[in-house]
Amino acid sequence: MPAKKSSQAPGASHEPRQVAKAPQRTPVKPKIALYWCASCGGCEEAVVDLREKILDVVNQVDIVFWPCALDPKRADVEAMPDGSLAVALINGAIRSSEQEHMVRLLRQKAQLVVAFGACAWTGGIPALANLTSKTAIFKRSYLESPTVVNPQGVVPREEHVEDGHRLELPQLYETVYKLDDVIPVDYYLPGCPPTPELIATALGAIVSGQLPPRGSVLGPDKALCTDCPRNETKPDVFTIKDLKRIHEVQANPDECFLTQGILCMGPATRTGCGHQCINGNMPCTGCFGSVGDGDPAARMIAALGGVLEAEQEDDVRRMAGSLADPAGTFYRYSMSASLLGRQRDSKEVA
Repeated sequence: MPAKKSSQAPGASHEPRQVAKAPQRTPVKPKIALYWCASCGGCEEAVVDLREKILDVVNQVDIVFWPCALDPKRADVEAMPDGSLAVALINGAIRSSEQEHMVRLLRQKAQLVVAFGACAWTGGIPALANLTSKTAIFKRSYLESPTVVNPQGVVPREEHVEDGHRLELPQLYETVYKLDDVIPVDYYLPGCPPTPELIATALGAIVSGQLPPRGSVLGPDKALCTDCPRNETKPDVFTIKDLKRIHEVQANPDECFLTQGILCMGPATRTGCGHQCINGNMPCTGCFGSVGDGDPAARMIAALGGVLEAEQEDDVRRMAGSLADPAGTFYRYSMSASLLGRQRDSKEVA
């Protein structure tokens, strides 16, 4: 009887076949960018203040553009595909043509844009310049300041020609703009600067996709007074006979500032700052912005109207006179968002 033929191919091994494993791909991290416009740099320091938590951030995202810490060029951003950035965190107000160009470029490259800090959100302290003019600022800074020696009376110019070489500098705008005056903004992160805890929470929400509706402020929406450590010392009913500035008195570190007659913006300012000023025995100045969509000055004036003990017109004038800088007090961080200081030149920003 003929032998049964084997079904195995000649030369084939009887060992089990080893299936090659596909190489594991490293997960692609979301790319983020950070940019600094007209501001003091405190927002950049707040990111560094994450300390060891910044390692968690780096493990989750790829920071591809951060002029404060890296050495990229504008051409690097221009070469990025549109929408390739998961998010651009932009701090500072918009005061120059260069800043406008960069934020428009980042808006084009990013899926999300976050107004990072008070200056980007509402103008911040730089926007107090909207109470004066560019000419007056140059005159004071370069000609009249007692510490400046400038016999030729040179002030910044946008163009200079030397030995046939032409140098162009960015145009300094007459108006200080908040970020959403120039580009659409998806989210707002309050603070001057935002706290490291708030930054970490916001970045975590962005990476996970667990974000509130677009246009939201990524912070608590309740007044600072609601969780102020001195709240229990404030009686339900009290009056103020005189408004005092913090340097004029020895403030009681355990008592509500308002009950001491010291102006504190806590009733009109959202919480989330960790009460750092309060814990340092300094009244709130309003850097976390207004609760809701309200005007911070209107809210604060309404709050004061209920506690100021002023029966006569002279009393009102005396108390108002004790505020050395009402605009700078009530709109210290929000001048670009106020009717008082947001007049703009349509030729500057389209």
